[in-house]
Amino acid sequence: MAILRQSALIWCRKFSKRDLLTASVGLTLILFSFSFLFSFSKNTVVFTLNNSNFVPLTLLFNAKDRGAFCLDGSLPGYHFDKGYGSGSSNWVLHIEGGGWCESVATCSLRKKTALGSSNHMEQEVQFSGILSSDPARNPDFFNWNKVKIRYCDGSSFAGHPESEFHNGSGLFFRGQLIWEALMDEFLSMGMSNARQALLSGCSAGGLATMIHCDDFRAKLPKAAIVKCLADASFFLDEEDVSGSRTMQLFYNNVGVAKSLPTDCVAKMDPSLCFFPRQIIGSVKTPLFLVNPAYDFWQIQHVLVPAASDLPGEWRRCRLNIQKCNSHQMDILQGFRNNLLKALSEFERSKGKGMFINSCFIHCQTWMETWHGPNSPRIYNKTIAETVGDWYSEKEDAKRVDCPFPCNPSCYNMDFMRS
Repeated sequence: MAILRQSALIWCRKFSKRDLLTASVGLTLILFSFSFLFSFSKNTVVFTLNNSNFVPLTLLFNAKDRGAFCLDGSLPGYHFDKGYGSGSSNWVLHIEGGGWCESVATCSLRKKTALGSSNHMEQEVQFSGILSSDPARNPDFFNWNKVKIRYCDGSSFAGHPESEFHNGSGLFFRGQLIWEALMDEFLSMGMSNARQALLSGCSAGGLATMIHCDDFRAKLPKAAIVKCLADASFFLDEEDVSGSRTMQLFYNNVGVAKSLPTDCVAKMDPSLCFFPRQIIGSVKTPLFLVNPAYDFWQIQHVLVPAASDLPGEWRRCRLNIQKCNSHQMDILQGFRNNLLKALSEFERSKGKGMFINSCFIHCQTWMETWHGPNSPRIYNKTIAETVGDWYSEKEDAKRVDCPFPCNPSCYNMDFMRS
């Protein structure tokens, strides 16, 4: 979400110590960087990135002349797998997720990791899910030019240099510049002649996808079919179980207004314009949303952040949805209802698509949940099949699952086992 404004001291005076504790403890660092293996409760197996190919890291050397740096001043990077055959003129880009940082302290911690520095990035990563080269696992995009964009700016590629500190912190808030440098790089590699293209991302990367979707469309040939896919990134502006608006407090510290919809920023505080509900209304390019109705990240950081559960009454439920009692499930069902309400206008919009399943998970497009014999389904369609139907305009492709625990095909995270 975020980078600090230079008016941080004013912000600190605005909220109580309890408010600050809630926001900082609940949202300081993302719990994972999408490079480890998950343990799922379904079939009691360890879920791995099977049928994947390894793709090397490429650093964006021309970024230096443009000042497009990661948080620590290192060069941004990406992984590229060249397309072939019928997909040689088509491109699918996937923006890595990994949360946000909102203070000098948390951004300084982040810059010592792969989420803030290319010095700590793996030299090669596995391509799976929407980036897989296996047609059985990725039927629509397997032979396209495939790019994984590494996420190292901490602000969904929306930060600007004027938000930086000049007190020796050594932090670079250059997300917008990184985005522009990456686009120029890919255009020079052949994307300028794309016939079809899909910009995608999960979590913070999905939010970046929403923010930059129309700009992505504008950079490509007018005759090209260009669409966007945001996964597990419809973050809600909801009260947590203690009555605080933790996400809103956190967003108050965002310094990315210049990258947000101008009509929204003109009407309300920029912190509110960072919520997807405000962004998607201004996106003109066809957009597809993949979102679990019981997104574990939102449950653990928006609905029940750690600081709001000091008695620990929600601990088991936060870690495993099957451990929730009836009262807690009622609250989770209310959270689902609020998600569907927030998406009601989007659902009615032409050219939009959605896959809202009832799984306790976060991000489903970059791994085996994307498509396979055991992947989650709605109306007997996987996420990949639904997205494919939408992209090719075979059908409207708006699928909404019944409430938990109705879908036996779900992968549900179990953090008590990990």
